[in-house]
Amino acid sequence: MTSASTEFAPGLVIQGITPPLKLADFRLIAFDMDSTLITIECIDEIADAAGKKAEVAAITEAAMQGVITDFKESLRQRVALLRGVPVAHLERVYTERLRLSPGARELIDAARAAGLATLLVSGGFTFFADRVKAQLGIDFSRANVLQAEDGRLTGRLVDQPWGDICDGAEKRRTLLEVASLMGIDPRQAIAVGDGANDLPMMGAAGLSVAYHAKPAVRAQAQVAINSGGLDRLLQVLR
Repeated sequence: MTSASTEFAPGLVIQGITPPLKLADFRLIAFDMDSTLITIECIDEIADAAGKKAEVAAITEAAMQGVITDFKESLRQRVALLRGVPVAHLERVYTERLRLSPGARELIDAARAAGLATLLVSGGFTFFADRVKAQLGIDFSRANVLQAEDGRLTGRLVDQPWGDICDGAEKRRTLLEVASLMGIDPRQAIAVGDGANDLPMMGAAGLSVAYHAKPAVRAQAQVAINSGGLDRLLQVLR
């Protein structure tokens, strides 16, 4: 964080805002999925089946740190390494490894009770995003589609009506699109993420929240939750 940042509580850092703010003053809350709403990076766990977890995880980390600035190309590289992985392995990742982040359900329930709509926007995959959306009762979602043939991944993604890959620019565009559909100002939105590809949507929102995030993301966020669960945001938003 910058020198103007303040440790509001242990592991909870703020800058550029004066809490407490009112949750009900916002109308929309948008979340990244991997390492934000959930505790894992799904693509790294899928790669484990191909014996390529270390290779894929290194690219993931570089992309999230902002060392690799072309997220789309980094994702294509990683997805190509998944060629041949059985679709059944994705189901095992979901059932055996995917866990909601602490406080995710509590924060979403509080947001819903305060009248906010919820959005999941992910550089990950619909196989997991659709299930997390249903599990948490999230209103809107956008993520990438893995192509599969004969029960195995092809190493490619499926183009969608809105484009090819949900990268940082698409996350921002999705937040603005949902805000427009709702008839609200983007400043009435909260954006929560952990990686460099979340910064565009965080910059468009009225309140940006970094959750156990990379240093570059923490430095630009108005709220950084560095320890504890997602529901710690409720200490800032009453």
